[in-house]
Amino acid sequence: MVKLRSLLTAMAAGVATMAGAAQAQTVQAQTVAPAADKAAYVNAPVVSRIPDAPPPSGHCGIFETCASTRIGLGKGDFMIRFSGVGILPQDRDGRTWLSAKAVGVPNNTPMAGGRLSTTNQAMPELTVEYFLTDNISVDLIATSMRHEVASHGGELGSAVAGLGGNVGPGNKVDVGSAWVLPPTITIAYHFRPHKRFNPYVGVGGTMMWFHSMHAAGALGNLGSAYALNKLNVGFTGGPSVNVGFDYQVVGNWFFNADVKQLFVRMHGWLENQSETIKVRAHESLDPTVVSAGIAYRF
Repeated sequence: MVKLRSLLTAMAAGVATMAGAAQAQTVQAQTVAPAADKAAYVNAPVVSRIPDAPPPSGHCGIFETCASTRIGLGKGDFMIRFSGVGILPQDRDGRTWLSAKAVGVPNNTPMAGGRLSTTNQAMPELTVEYFLTDNISVDLIATSMRHEVASHGGELGSAVAGLGGNVGPGNKVDVGSAWVLPPTITIAYHFRPHKRFNPYVGVGGTMMWFHSMHAAGALGNLGSAYALNKLNVGFTGGPSVNVGFDYQVVGNWFFNADVKQLFVRMHGWLENQSETIKVRAHESLDPTVVSAGIAYRF
């Protein structure tokens, strides 16, 4: 009986010993494994934020479209435009009067029939433009051109011929020439801001200064008392309307095409040296101004 009890006690002690060893191995495995995992995690590369994109390399040339180039036109843009312009006077509603008491013609006698003509011209033009808003801009054009004026047919040619003047075929009389400076300011509405193709319409006003005026010398012999060798043209002005478009070609360079219609009258007069003979003329010039050119946006 004593031997059986001793055997059971020994078996219980062996089982307890084996159980303790197994538990110790489990605890050791649980302790070591997380430490190894943590060590592996700490040794891995750590990214705290996505790095910035590298700055663009190279320089954006003046004739290049780059990532930083703004497309189209909008508020705050300032442009300088250089164009070729054609001036096409319409010569509507021309009238003339003759004052020549020295040869028996009462003052301000209307000369019936005939018409006045002003030559077309082509010149360079400079325009500056500023965008007040994305849609609204203001621009100013500056150019100067020389025009020649003639009278065709009617009683004026007959009167000049009677004064001994040189009259061409069809009673054509060369009146003279003058340079004109027509600064025109326009407020335009642009339909497609920040787009490559941007059409617009505008309204404005123009003023005309005439300078460097010369009589043609055809109205009577220059050596005679009847020679009409003094030409003067008055200051004038009127409203204008226009349509056109800008197209972004490359970088900050734009192509522009524009058509303006000006509504202005010309008032001029020819006199002899003693101012005893005078021809007055009124004419609705109403020139159409067509231009095309290249602009640069600053």
